[in-house]
Amino acid sequence: MSKLNVDQKTIWLLFSDKKADFLIPDYQRPYAWEEEQCQTLWDDIFAFAFPDNNSDKFNSDDEYFLGSIVIFENDKGKKEVIDGQQRLTTLMLLLRAFYAKFGNMKDKNSIRTSERIAQCIWKTNEFGQPNLDELKINSEVATDNDKEEFLQILKTGKMDKVQKSNYAKNYRFFQEKIENFLSEYPSYFAYLPTRILNNCILLPIEAESQDTALRIFSTLNDRGLPLSDADIFKAQFYKYYSDKNQKDTFIEQWKELEEITTSIFKPLNGTPMDELFTRYMYFLRAKQGIKSSTTEALRKFYEKNNYSILKQDETLSNLKILADFWNNVYTQNPDKFSPNILRKLFILNYAPNGMWTYFLSVYFLHNKNGNNQLDEKPLEDFLDKTIAFIWAYAFTNPGVNALRTPIYAEMINIVNNKSVTFDEHKFDENTLRTTINNFEFNNLRPITRSMLTWWAFKDENQEIPKININFDIEHIFSKKRQENENTLSNTKLIESLGNKSLLEKTINIRASDYRFSDKIKYYKGFINDKDKKIEGTMISELIQLANTKTDFTEEDIIERNEKIVNEFINFLKQKKLLKQ
Repeated sequence: MSKLNVDQKTIWLLFSDKKADFLIPDYQRPYAWEEEQCQTLWDDIFAFAFPDNNSDKFNSDDEYFLGSIVIFENDKGKKEVIDGQQRLTTLMLLLRAFYAKFGNMKDKNSIRTSERIAQCIWKTNEFGQPNLDELKINSEVATDNDKEEFLQILKTGKMDKVQKSNYAKNYRFFQEKIENFLSEYPSYFAYLPTRILNNCILLPIEAESQDTALRIFSTLNDRGLPLSDADIFKAQFYKYYSDKNQKDTFIEQWKELEEITTSIFKPLNGTPMDELFTRYMYFLRAKQGIKSSTTEALRKFYEKNNYSILKQDETLSNLKILADFWNNVYTQNPDKFSPNILRKLFILNYAPNGMWTYFLSVYFLHNKNGNNQLDEKPLEDFLDKTIAFIWAYAFTNPGVNALRTPIYAEMINIVNNKSVTFDEHKFDENTLRTTINNFEFNNLRPITRSMLTWWAFKDENQEIPKININFDIEHIFSKKRQENENTLSNTKLIESLGNKSLLEKTINIRASDYRFSDKIKYYKGFINDKDKKIEGTMISELIQLANTKTDFTEEDIIERNEKIVNEFINFLKQKKLLKQ
């Protein structure tokens, strides 16, 4: 069983210890606390040290818990910080700001307090005298370009006004707070740093190894900014490549991966790098033949067998290849994909859920050629079948969890060189048609936008917009018109597919409440009173309607709705997704 050393300590006892030699390692995140977090820390400490703004109400036996830190002693005798980096760094900046202020004070209490703070910041000789060249904390964070600023601030207490790093901003913040405190409560001043040192408590949890420290961290709630799953994986990669004398190469590759993923992934949960590891995980699951619809947590998957997956040379290489692929998808790279493929990828970006990204990741990693590209015709068929199945399944089995069972089975088929068929989950035409016809296509349902996107962009003559263009859902026969004229005999037609279309947000705002005859100019574009050209929509169907119709009636809604549903059913039939 792994040994742990857990011992609650005051800031004074923890930092002044002769063995205190903290290292923020390469794989940690850059320092991220900003003024908001510093303000909270200052307010909390102040309220504890001076209850009701009164120094005399303080009880010297009281303690204020600042949280835990998780560390382990590495092979160089440094206490490597796994958790608590943000807090430790900020406390050091706070103590240094106090030390700078006490340096100008000559009374006995101030000198004694200054000496005690110095013993927390710098290493000392056997007489307790600080060596101002040797700090008790060091940062080697590979991706932190400002870490030298932090170390210089601690050593000198000085910084340039032009310095804008979080270290400089927060140090400046504490200097201002201390200055204001001294001005407002001069008789209390000596008490505040003393109470911080003596009565503010940290809980250092010292593990015997990095692996143990990482496991402990994963069970704790951190008050600061916790490490992501990818940060934990980075630690394992770092250790593996350091043993192979490839540390610098790894750091460079990791930085590049972070830059790519940050620019393309915007996950609802976790970090962009977590998202990359998730997409790769589905490929590995498929190779392992895992069909279970219960997906284990990301960290749990990768930590199996002592993180053996991360200790394979192909892993980092595959992650880079996968990141580049998705970068080409999201930037709509015409050198990598034909217009036909880009159109289908654009449609998939409006899928009712994100399962397609994992499905396509598995397909890509298994089928890529030596140039990390995919053959056009098989890819086209795969994307069409993916669109058809996921869209239809959203009607019959709504929710991403239900989709896992058929998709996971097909992922395994992909890595076993079998065709994607969805044979076990084909649709009954009559049941599906009835479900769609009875479906309420309100704008909040993801499948509404999905269907309208498929309908607008399946046409090979339709211009493909950039992914970042914002579309709203347009009611061709407006709600306002129905409220004013009560023209439609069936009011449910307002929310039917036959009455809806994608429309650029800026145009939708202008055209939303008008009659169709008034909408025509917004669809087609026009010259305003100032002779300025106002662009129309890129949605070719709306332009066609504007060119051929003077009104859009109940009959038009019904006819268009039937056409959309019929063509979608035929799409499924072409992709052999309907039961015979």
